[in-house]
Amino acid sequence: MSSVGTRQHGASKRRAITAMGVPFHKSEWMESGDDPLRSPTISLIEQAPNSTLGTHFHRQNQFQLFVHGGGSIGRDTLAPLTVHYAGAYTGYGPLVAGDEGIHYFTIRPVCEAGAIPVDQAREQMVRGPKRHAQAGPVACTPPEALAALRQASSEEVIAVADDGLGARVHRLPPHAPLDLAVPAATDCSFAVVLGGSLQHAERTLQRWESLAWWADETPPVLQAGPQGAELILLFTPPKAQAYQEAMIAALAPDHPARLAAG
Repeated sequence: MSSVGTRQHGASKRRAITAMGVPFHKSEWMESGDDPLRSPTISLIEQAPNSTLGTHFHRQNQFQLFVHGGGSIGRDTLAPLTVHYAGAYTGYGPLVAGDEGIHYFTIRPVCEAGAIPVDQAREQMVRGPKRHAQAGPVACTPPEALAALRQASSEEVIAVADDGLGARVHRLPPHAPLDLAVPAATDCSFAVVLGGSLQHAERTLQRWESLAWWADETPPVLQAGPQGAELILLFTPPKAQAYQEAMIAALAPDHPARLAAG
């Protein structure tokens, strides 16, 4: 069953936080529990102007969509719409916000709170493959041009890799169905609306709203709304085996995932 992320849910969760000494506003647009194997989560992070989030890593695979403001990540300039991927236990940063601040969606197939500074890597890093990819800025289609489309098109902004990692933008004329082709190796897929609207069952998804589904689930049937649709599909690969083993080892002895692994 698909998980859904909405603007309304995000607005109800918006709050001020501090992470690694940096002030933010954070709002969860998609929540699906805290299961250590499957809990797709999308959070909007509003990083304060002229602030710097130091180099860090996470325990889960993640995409980020930079949607407002500007700044830099490491040596790379950030502007809307930049797509960034960091695999589990892959360090990235520093993340520097410019005069307008910088807003970005953090997108993970598994819920995780907090960042681990690189100066704690000795204690918390797990050996395994490191994975990084970035693309953009991707030009979003103006509303009038989107509504005037007569033919669907797609653009791979991060070429699909053997492990299922990739990102693809689709542009659909009004009421056109989405030809949803997901790479065979992909573990969890996300669809985020960039413009127009997207119909899913009886729900209409507007800009920045989203869906997530797993490889063994029936993919959603998606169709553009009356003004067309532009969306990005984000394909997350399975978590590397070394990290899966570390996660299972850390679970309580009676957790189903640990019992299944044993």
